[in-house]
Amino acid sequence: MARLAGRRTLSAVPVLLAVTFGVFAIAAASPFDPVKAYAGTAALGADQETLDRLRANLGADEPFAVRWWRWLTSALTGDLGHSGVLRQPVTQVIGERLVWSSLLCAVAFTAAVLAGTLLGVLAARRPGSWLDRTVTSLAYTVEAAPVFWIALLAIWLFALRTGTLPAGGLTDTASEQVTAGQVARHLVLPAGVLAVSQLPWFTLYVRQGVADALAEDPVRGARARGLSERTVLLGHALRSGLLPVLTLIGSRVPELITGALLVESVFSWPGIAAATVQAATAVDFPLLAALTTLATLAVLVGNLLADLLYGLFDPRVKPDDM
Repeated sequence: MARLAGRRTLSAVPVLLAVTFGVFAIAAASPFDPVKAYAGTAALGADQETLDRLRANLGADEPFAVRWWRWLTSALTGDLGHSGVLRQPVTQVIGERLVWSSLLCAVAFTAAVLAGTLLGVLAARRPGSWLDRTVTSLAYTVEAAPVFWIALLAIWLFALRTGTLPAGGLTDTASEQVTAGQVARHLVLPAGVLAVSQLPWFTLYVRQGVADALAEDPVRGARARGLSERTVLLGHALRSGLLPVLTLIGSRVPELITGALLVESVFSWPGIAAATVQAATAVDFPLLAALTTLATLAVLVGNLLADLLYGLFDPRVKPDDM
């Protein structure tokens, strides 16, 4: 496994270089003017000489390749640059927001895996039953629903209609400090919506995997030996049926990040979503490159984790051969 991790780490280097270079190239071709975004409303009354001087100070008049190389060499020393639109060091921008985005994604992903496994197993126990048809139909329906639509529906139902949960934010409006209780209460809706958006894939994969495992000869043999249905299901079919789900960990990370950005925007969750939108619209090169690199790293780590888990739980797979 150490060899696999080492190979993936080496292969990640050119990927990150290509991604960051592409970010600077695409941002340079963007119609948005970083100088006007930096100056804000003051740019409306500024003359061209002032704008040109500001452009030179920001380095916006240099070729994007020069700016990319300067950012890359500084990033290797731990300096990710300064965000012009947020007026903060990029490391501070990410540090203040990453913890909340990580909390949201971790809670939502864990809930989706646990709920999807439970629903998939219940549906697979009796294929074709009313429970199987209901779970499968709901999974396909939710899979087709946009995450922002689910978020708006949740706000209408739980915040406006019943008033049981807050509609957004991190803490109550009148609160002067962040408490664990308030954060937990405000986390329920965004984490629940994000979990629901990821739930169909885990449910359908577990349902198919467990159903196929129950039809295999080893499971039939376990039943013939007189083992209880619970032992057959949990000790034999579930372990074999969960193997395909491990491949979802890596493939769902990009969708999880995209869904988290939408959920954070709808619920005003203080994660990296607002910073990402501002960085993109203001062509904030350092912040945009750092956030894109962070998302790419998350995808690469998710793929590596999926492969490691697959090699750990499937004795037929040798991690060194992957």
